[in-house]
Parts: sequence; structure tokens; C-alpha cells
Amino acid sequence: MISVIAGQQNTGPRDASPDEGVVEDLPLIDERAVEQLTEGLISHYLPDLQRSKSALQELTQNQVVLLETLEQEISKFRECNSILDIDALFSEAKHYHSKLVNIRNEMMMLHEKTSKLKKRALKLQQKRQKEELEREQQREKELEREKQLTAKPARRM
Repeated sequence: MISVIAGQQNTGPRDASPDEGVVEDLPLIDERAVEQLTEGLISHYLPDLQRSKSALQELTQNQVVLLETLEQEISKFRECNSILDIDALFSEAKHYHSKLVNIRNEMMMLHEKTSKLKKRALKLQQKRQKEELEREQQREKELEREKQLTAKPARRM
């Protein structure tokens, strides 16, 4: 394993753990070098990270706008479905209204027919009663006539 720490070079395999010697190497690290490396690393990645952060913020804002727009569209579709349901209810109501009108007209026609039939039945009943009365009167006349025509014994004087 080859490692370079603050200008020192160690070559050769180590039999010990990778953490061995870290404590020994720390005092040899130059604080200024660490600062410069940190600043270099930050200056190298910071603009990209800031651009990524602003891009993510913009994406988040766009997502919020898209979600709001989507919710509005969903509510419009729900309203459309409600309107379709209302239209279906109105057409169904119209259908049943026409059925009711037909039933009412049919009931009125049946009422007229029954009224005519009752009048006719009353007239027929009156006619039968009149005919029976006439027959009865005719029978009585015939009986009276037969009585008058039957031979009467002559009275002796």
C-alpha cells in the first residue's frame, strides 16, 4: 500500500491494521495544507452543489405548482362527473315525468269510459225496469181481459 501524507512517502506492505499509525501520522499533518485542501475541495464542489441546490428548489417549486394544477384539474373532472350525473338524473326524471303524464292520460280516459259505461248501465237498467213494468201491466191487462172473457153464469131472475 502506498500512501502520501504531507509530503512523506511510505512504501511497502503493512501487516498491522489500517488504523495503526494514524495517531503517529497526525502530528506530521500540516494544518495549512489541510485548510488549503479543504478550501480547494469546497471551492471545486461548492458551485456545483449551489447550482444543484437552486435546481432542486426550482424543481420543488415546479412540483408544487404542478400538484396544485393537477388538483384543480381533478376537481374539474369531478365537477364534470357531477354534471354528467345531474344530466343523467334530469333525463331520468324527464322519462318518469312522461310516464306519469301517460298514466294520468290513461286514467282520465278510463274514468271517461267508466262514466259512460255507468250511464249506459243505468239507462239499460231503467229500460229493463220499464219493460218489466210494461210486461207486468200487459199481464195484468191480459188477466183482467181473461176475467172479463170468461163465462159468467147467468143470473136468474
